Formats: sequence, structure tokens, C-alpha cells
Amino acid sequence: MIAIVDYGMGNIRSVEKGFAKVGADVKITSDPKVIADAEGIVLPGVGAFRDCMKNLDNLKLLDSIVKEIRKGKPYLGICLGLQILFTESEEFGVCKGLDVFNGKVVKFRFEKKERQDLKIPHMGWNTVKLVRRPPIFGGIPDNSYFYFVHSFYVVPAERAIAAGTTDYGIEFTSMVWKDNVFATQFHPEKSQELGLTILKGFKEFVTAQ
Repeated sequence: MIAIVDYGMGNIRSVEKGFAKVGADVKITSDPKVIADAEGIVLPGVGAFRDCMKNLDNLKLLDSIVKEIRKGKPYLGICLGLQILFTESEEFGVCKGLDVFNGKVVKFRFEKKERQDLKIPHMGWNTVKLVRRPPIFGGIPDNSYFYFVHSFYVVPAERAIAAGTTDYGIEFTSMVWKDNVFATQFHPEKSQELGLTILKGFKEFVTAQ
């Protein structure tokens, strides 16, 4: 069973439906025990970093999630689920993250005049250039299109964890992977067939553990 973490933010049902389409056994939960018993964890989300951390803290999920990640349990973070893996975010003042990875979350800033017409949030379809191919990305062509909705992006201190990059005025890290941890800034559940391929890849990774 794969636990989809419900902390009151994000399109949980869309993620659930996506996993259902690829035949995964998933359960939406905010119970630390269910997360501990699950074989994999998915943390989706759209919204503010600080609210996300606050909600997880109120539900006593912060320590549970980090503990399971450290134990080697497969984890898939989507959008905010990627960002909170890092040390801190500058959104609405500095806010501490889970610190699974060293690095920060910063806002898009476009200084060059030819880029100042780019809208924030970055919303819509854009390509992901593969730096390294995660096992859950099997068969997906390089520079494939995925769906994005975000105003902030991650800056890993350790470049080796970057698995994909995307260009939006600047080139930013749009996917990370290290051991059992996979996370995307884009939304697989909104990215049609290629997105479902990623969800299926995560399901198969969990099953193989």
C-alpha cells in the first residue's frame, strides 16, 4: 500500500485517481501509523510552503515522514512535496523545511528585460531535460512536456541530486532523485500519459523493494 499524505493542501484526489489508473493500491491518510505501515509515501501539494509545514506539524507528521525516508522507504514528492524536502524556503520570510536535502527554495526573479514579461507563477506545459534518469522515469523521452504550477523553485546545495532541469527565464532544478527519494516540481497527475508513466514507475519501484 502507498500512503498519500493528506495535510489539507493540494489536489489529493487527482493524485489518487492517477495511481488508481495504473493499478496501485493507495490510501489517503493523515495518520502517522498508516504512513509507517505503508510501503511507499506520496506527498503532493499546491500552495504556501509555510502553511504546508504548519499543517504537517499540527498533524504530527513531520517526524514520521522524515523517519520513514531515512529508513529507506520510497518517497514521491510533488510540487510542495519536493520543496519541503529542502533546508528552508524564502517564501513569506525564511521558513524551515524537512532538511532531507541541503538547499533552499527561492522565488523566480527575472532581471533581464527580455525575460521580464514571463508571468509568475510559472503555469502550464514545459519540458524537462534529463540530467540523470531515475528508475521511475523509464521509457520517457528526454525533453518531454509536463505540467507546472509554481512561483518558487529549489536550489540544491548538492547538484548531484538533480535529475531534471527546466528552462523558464532561468534553468532550474525541476526533479530530484537520491536513493529512495524522488520528487518533481511538475505535476505527474496533471501530465496525461507521461505523468501516469511516472506514477506507474513509482508503484513498480515500491513493489520491487
